[in-house]
Amino acid sequence: MQRREFITLLGCAAGWQLSWPFQARAQTLASPTQATDNQVGQVATLQGSATVTRNNAAAVALKVSDPVYRRDVLQAGANSLLSVTFDDETTLNLNANARLTVDNFVYQEGGGSNAALFNVIRGTVAFVAGQAAKTGDMKFTTATASLGIRGTTGVIEVPDGAAGGTTEPRIKLYPDADGRVGRIEVFDRQGGRLGTLTQGASAFALRPGLGGRIAAVPFQIPPQEAARDRSVVQRLFASHNVGRQMAIQRRQQRRQNQPRQNNQRPNQQRPGGPQQQNRNPRQQPFQQQPRQPRERPPRGNRRGPNRP
Repeated sequence: MQRREFITLLGCAAGWQLSWPFQARAQTLASPTQATDNQVGQVATLQGSATVTRNNAAAVALKVSDPVYRRDVLQAGANSLLSVTFDDETTLNLNANARLTVDNFVYQEGGGSNAALFNVIRGTVAFVAGQAAKTGDMKFTTATASLGIRGTTGVIEVPDGAAGGTTEPRIKLYPDADGRVGRIEVFDRQGGRLGTLTQGASAFALRPGLGGRIAAVPFQIPPQEAARDRSVVQRLFASHNVGRQMAIQRRQQRRQNQPRQNNQRPNQQRPGGPQQQNRNPRQQPFQQQPRQPRERPPRGNRRGPNRP
């Protein structure tokens, strides 16, 4: 191997070793567009403190506008109120010490297979159902029941100790901000139907029934509790108005990013389509232009081989 070739090979190897860590790091970092695509919701409002637990890591403090993802575990602090709005404009208000898991959320604008699943672990959670409840399947679960939401406003209360049967969870149906009332279908965890709420300000208490099964027992909401719920629902509607605007902005941003992701390079062949040609022949790869014959200078001033 010649010396010049050996030096060239050494230079290439050194350049590869220097650039490799940066290339590997760039491949492991998610782009902002990718992070936005995986986002399913956003913190709309926050009074006090709240945290999120993600991927079994330590809990991290939340702030307004923070993203929310599938499988997130949301926790409102003491004397706090956390409001989260999802891509379909569903809004959840987690009152003091409430804890909830975003088990699943799939939403495509205009789609018919949307789905949302939230698990209320403890505390009081108020909700305004969005498009997922109208165009797909929206559910809440507790330790003892599953709730099918059909486009409405509601309050779910899971006190500490409810999983052990020492206290009873409560489910309440309230009118939407425009006065319309949807319905809440209640099932046990085995899928058996327990009852349906269809009237505003109606409620079920989940109590142990015959054979150890859970029963959805209707009850009249006491005046003091009803007044407290009205305050909870009013704060919910205010948070929903803020979160709805944030969800609209996220959808607009995704629409703007969509053409950029679908764009291709000018000379890239599209599947099923013809190869786009370059108008400048000098820029076409692997095409060699024919060589033009060179004009030789006249030989009149040069002496030929038969000079004396």
